[in-house]
Parts: sequence; C-alpha cells; structure tokens
Amino acid sequence: MQSFRLFRIIIFIALLPLSNNQVQGKKNHTRYQVAVCDWMVLKRQKLGEFSLAKQLGADGVELDMGPLGKRVMFDNKLRDPEQARQFKNMSDSLLVKVPSVALSGFFAQNFITRNNYLELVSDCFTTMKIFGSKVAFLPLGGSGNDWKKAGAEHDSIVCRLHGVGEMARKAGVVVGIRTAESAEFDIRLLKEVDSKGIKIYYNFQDAADQHRDICKELQLLGKKRIAQIHASNTDSVNLEHDPEINLRSVRNILDKIGWSGWLVIERSRDVSHIKDVKYNYGNNVKYIKKVFTQSN
Repeated sequence: MQSFRLFRIIIFIALLPLSNNQVQGKKNHTRYQVAVCDWMVLKRQKLGEFSLAKQLGADGVELDMGPLGKRVMFDNKLRDPEQARQFKNMSDSLLVKVPSVALSGFFAQNFITRNNYLELVSDCFTTMKIFGSKVAFLPLGGSGNDWKKAGAEHDSIVCRLHGVGEMARKAGVVVGIRTAESAEFDIRLLKEVDSKGIKIYYNFQDAADQHRDICKELQLLGKKRIAQIHASNTDSVNLEHDPEINLRSVRNILDKIGWSGWLVIERSRDVSHIKDVKYNYGNNVKYIKKVFTQSN
C-alpha cells in the first residue's frame, strides 16, 4: 500500500504543469544551442570530438572538412562510408549534433583562384548530409582584400558565391560566409550575390578587433541574413571576463530581432591556460549557456 501511494505521488508530480521559468528555460535551450569547433579543440575529424563535446557540456560540434593545403581535395576521411557510419553513430549515441561543416581550408586558400571550388563545396554538402547539417562555414580570409573593392576580383567572387548559393539552395542548406567586414559591407555583398543560399556567418572577433558595435551590427543584419554565429573573441580571456563582449546585451538583441540558432565557440581562450582545452571551452560553454538558456 505504501509503495502504491508513493507511485501515485510520483505520477502526480510528473503531471504538474511546468513553471513559467521552466517553460522559458526549455524554449531558450531550443532556441539557442552551443557548439565548439572540432579543429580548435584539437579533434578535427576525430571520433573523440563527440565525447569531448559532451564533456564540455556542448550541444554540438562544428565539424571541419579537413586540411587542404596543396591537395586537390580536402583530406576528408568521411568520404569513406565506414568512417561516415562510425561518426554518425557516435553523434547519435551521445546526442551531440553537427549543426555545421566548415571549409576552414579557405582561411588560407584563395576562393577566387581555386579552380575546383565547386567540387570542394559539393564534397562539403555531401558530408553535411551524413549528419543533417544545415550550414556550411566558408571563410574568405585566404582571398586577400582586393576583392573587397570594385574590380575583376570582386566580380569573380560575387559570381562564384552566387553559383555556390544556388547549389546550396537546391540542396536545402545555407553557406555562411565570413568576410571580416562591417554589417553594411555584408549587406551590400549579399545584395550583389543575390542568392538565398548565401548568408553571413557572423563572428564576434571581427567586430571586436575593429572596434565595431556587435549589437548594432547584429540588429542591422537582422535574423534573415545571419546563418550562424561564432560567439567568441581573439584569445585573451574567457568570455565571462571579456570586457569587449557583453553577451547579455547580445542575447537581448538576438531576442529582439527574433534570431535563433547555434552559437559556436571558436576561440576566447585564456592565454594563461592556452593549451587547456577543457578549461577554456568548458568555461565558455558554461557561460554562454548561463546567459542564453536562462530566462532574464
């Protein structure tokens, strides 16, 4: 009889409605999720990236396509069906998602002069299908700065991005580009590219390095132009102690414009613990979740 009463009490508690704070917390957790870059936590295309992300408290990992350098194609082990199966199984079993796949090779390689850029992007899209990823990260840092002003290089990159964007649109995904330029520049560029498959992969570091107002830029870009966010700064201190980034103000702006998605931690390592992956990324994940998943 006593055990039956206990059972009834447990069922009654389970059926109680959630408080407003609990409901809001669940909404925020769904609205904002946190990931780490596998290449920055020293696990690029390593099966252990999922268990490490789990230990760090992250919801996912941004998986990289692998090194490029002088290779024709990325050193992408996930072209192997067995490797792909193992990675997908590990992702599923640990409930660690892959929201995005990065073409980080273009931090150094020139997107304008790379002849097989369409093949490289196609390889990325195929890898994304394994995990159901919706965003490809394309940095344009390796393309120099000449393309940012009117001329042949500018016309070339606009043409290439339009083609890639249309590929992405047909595949049901988005390519988020990182230009390191202002929101005004990015808006003009998106208008020229003229493809719904291309959006901005916003990076706090770019704005902070150039003393731009992050909140104003996010508001100017608006939710429809932002594919995803690298929510970190140049290595110096962890996010919680960074005077250049007010995450609570950032969250208020993102709430205001109605954006939702993945906040991916790339850097913001404490230089006094620069090699301690668990310390840096564990602290940053914890702080971002504190700010973004709790009700104000």
